[in-house]
Amino acid sequence: MRRRDVLKLAAFSAGSLAGPLSHASPLSAESAMNHSTPPKLDAHIHLFDTARPGGVPWPEQTDTALYKPALPDRYTALSAPFGIVGAIAVEASPLASDNDWLLGVAETNPIIVGIVGDLIPGSETYRYQLERLHENPLFLGYRYGNLWSRDLSTDLNKPGFLAGLKELAQANLVFESANPDPRLIHALLEISDRVPGLRIVVDHLPNAQVPTDQSAKQAYWDDLHRLAQNPRLFVKISEIPVVADGKLITAAAFYRDRVDALWNLFGEDRVLFGSDWPNSDHVAPFAATLHIVEEYIAQKTPQAAAKYYAKNSMAAYKWHARTPAQAAL
Repeated sequence: MRRRDVLKLAAFSAGSLAGPLSHASPLSAESAMNHSTPPKLDAHIHLFDTARPGGVPWPEQTDTALYKPALPDRYTALSAPFGIVGAIAVEASPLASDNDWLLGVAETNPIIVGIVGDLIPGSETYRYQLERLHENPLFLGYRYGNLWSRDLSTDLNKPGFLAGLKELAQANLVFESANPDPRLIHALLEISDRVPGLRIVVDHLPNAQVPTDQSAKQAYWDDLHRLAQNPRLFVKISEIPVVADGKLITAAAFYRDRVDALWNLFGEDRVLFGSDWPNSDHVAPFAATLHIVEEYIAQKTPQAAAKYYAKNSMAAYKWHARTPAQAAL
């Protein structure tokens, strides 16, 4: 799996930001909770069990930040103080059998409202697997993009790929992307045009690799503007934190211009909250990540915050509540 370089600086200069660059120590849960925390649905976490027989495809054993079991009990203990009452588990494995493993974990843990699995459109077993997995209401769709040595830009032209996406749309399931860069965004635009009934989620758009060349940068933003015309396309305002000079930047003002550009482009009805836990631990503790998000969202109306934290994920994923707290979102 080609992982993001999570320690890289975002593609913007400090001089263009809305406020001064501020370095601070990682926040504790207690310090981050000194203000109101509205209830939330985390639309992006990863689950895996490094202790299971045979291990896992990701993370690697050398990844000391991540290589330990990441399971619902641990996530619940970490996230509950921040008002998180549910989560969507996004695949962290290309193994076909791990779709069933992830569903099995979700079924016994009501905090997980659904899972986004891994399928390859056009593959020999695709239709069978899609129909089989779709029988479980916790299966919300699958993810495909710049990971697991795949390339959406090339692969969408393979026989059966677009036909598979049309079958996904007919099943009313979601297509999710991964690791956005200009080529991926352009590929998603082509899919958006050719499969107009498909719901699409773009992961971690604030962390996208934006070109520095002016003409390429303009082409990238032109594609984003065209994507924004699709009412079935949603973006995750996630993977926001940045490390500079070995220090985590915790001031929301540092990120405001970048996030505002995406928020204003796609609108408050199509932006989603996701923590990217535990992959986010590479950059920031959970409390610090949530602090940045909450400080930014605090500038929005309560209605916009409610959409970002939960309601928009219902529209994107069509998940169903499993607990009273989730039903109240």
